[in-house]
Amino acid sequence: MGKFTFRKAATSNIDSIMTIIRQAVEQMRREGKHQWDDNYPQRSHIADDIARGCGYMMFCGDQPAAYGAIMFGGEPAYNSIRGRWLTDGPYIVLHRLAVADAMKGRGVAVRFIDEAEKMAVGNGVHSFKVDTNHDNARMLRVLDKLGFTHCGYISYPQGDRMAYEKLL
Repeated sequence: MGKFTFRKAATSNIDSIMTIIRQAVEQMRREGKHQWDDNYPQRSHIADDIARGCGYMMFCGDQPAAYGAIMFGGEPAYNSIRGRWLTDGPYIVLHRLAVADAMKGRGVAVRFIDEAEKMAVGNGVHSFKVDTNHDNARMLRVLDKLGFTHCGYISYPQGDRMAYEKLL
């Protein structure tokens, strides 16, 4: 297995990112889940992430292993949590985390989140918030393993999501 590296995604990475996203959508379909579909996330979401400087990739050697959007500016939907966040201060949020099929089972999601945590702390931010669907067992296991606390529920037009926070 090659060395893992983490870096900002570039426009030239969009095709490989969309391959990873399509693999994730197909896996969700096979498992009867509906968090992602043909309408979300789209190429335009990824291009926007990259243009705003919040799209990141994990590579294993030169092979794309994962993609996610790490945002420092907050998430408007998080202002209306049904429940209670652990903190009210600045936080990072992770959206659209997907791991390539060939990299599943290697701890790539944990490595990706670890890198996001380092980035947050390096920028003086000590809270990490994330949301996921109630039936996304893989992500729920990762969040539990990494010490995230379930804080309540967030509403999006596509449906409700479970909200988590971790103090860094």
